[in-house]
Amino acid sequence: MIALNDYLYNGDTVLRIIRKYSADLRESAIKTNNSIDISHCNFLLQLEEILEHNEFLTSQSQRIKEFYKYMTVQYPYLAFTFKGRIKSLIRAEQKFNGYIVEEVTDFYKENQRFPTEIEMKQRSRHFRDLIAYRIIISLPKCHVQKGLDQGKEELKYVYEIANALPAFLEQRGFSCEISNLSGSKSSKYLDPKVVPYYRDYIEKPNKYGYKSLHITLFDNESRSYIEVQIRTKEMDDYAEIGTANHSVYEKSQQEERTSRENIPEGECIFFDEAYKRGVLLKGLDLSKVEVNMFGAVNNSLINDGCGLYRGRLILPFEHLSRFQNDVID
Repeated sequence: MIALNDYLYNGDTVLRIIRKYSADLRESAIKTNNSIDISHCNFLLQLEEILEHNEFLTSQSQRIKEFYKYMTVQYPYLAFTFKGRIKSLIRAEQKFNGYIVEEVTDFYKENQRFPTEIEMKQRSRHFRDLIAYRIIISLPKCHVQKGLDQGKEELKYVYEIANALPAFLEQRGFSCEISNLSGSKSSKYLDPKVVPYYRDYIEKPNKYGYKSLHITLFDNESRSYIEVQIRTKEMDDYAEIGTANHSVYEKSQQEERTSRENIPEGECIFFDEAYKRGVLLKGLDLSKVEVNMFGAVNNSLINDGCGLYRGRLILPFEHLSRFQNDVID
């Protein structure tokens, strides 16, 4: 079985690792006629293209920055940040294989048989968040009118910004994607015209208590998908340093995605391979890894300059509330 772990100890660059891994995986897939592994290779190709040919990120981030500038004029009393990142190689690999494990498990429970490769492709999600931007807002207490609740006022601004974003970015070369949660419960503050585009985890938080608005867009200039998340500072704190923080979330996902439950070994080849790859990544000792521009003392103390384990930052733009900083770039 071809696994990412086998390519992490030769001092190669992340790009070379992706190329060697995907080439070997494709060769194996052709020999075994495994179309799921072909899909896996194509997924890796998407990530390679983003990491290698990232000149388009300059154009993309500039067009995202236009919305940032719009907000500095429209909401001078708000503090907010714009963050952007490219998903790391290890996280992307975990997600792809974890999804296969989840889908096969759910299908087996529902149908008491395993999905065919065609059925897996039909159920396959398209990965739209290899590039993601986050908008985080905060309304300083000094700007909250007496008698009003700070959290409720911030929430109104989150939805007001969400209502404006789709049309603004569509005028700059982006196309909004219909959400796979379309039809689920959404806030009364969300304009009905944009409801189909959003996954509203504020109105309906996930099982970890995570809250945020998510929207997926296609960048017609770079021919790539992006995800934009909009949330308050309190929601972001909960996601980053609270019980819904990413490390806890990833750990729980790893536990779920490396559990066989009632899936017998040897019955479904693409489940077995995805499961084994997930187990290998879960047990990875980052201090032993030798990758160019990456170093780790252990799995917590990490210096990642290449996007192997932690996502690569595209931008941060920061705006302080007016009366604290009047300078707008």
